[in-house]
Amino acid sequence: MPSVRKGLRSGDIEKDTYERLTCADCGDELDTRNDPDELGKVRVCPSCGGEWTQIG
Repeated sequence: MPSVRKGLRSGDIEKDTYERLTCADCGDELDTRNDPDELGKVRVCPSCGGEWTQIG
C-alpha cells in the first residue's frame, strides 16, 4: 500500500484549496480508516477503493 506522499507525487491523490485529500480518478474526498493495531491512518477512496497510508 503506497503512502499519501507517494500518491500526491504520482498524481493519484490531489489536494483542494482547503487541504482535503481527493482521489484524482474519482474526484471524491478520501475517508479515514483508523485501525488501533496499526501505526498511522489509512486513507480510502469510497468509490474506487484505493488505499494510502498516512503516518503522522
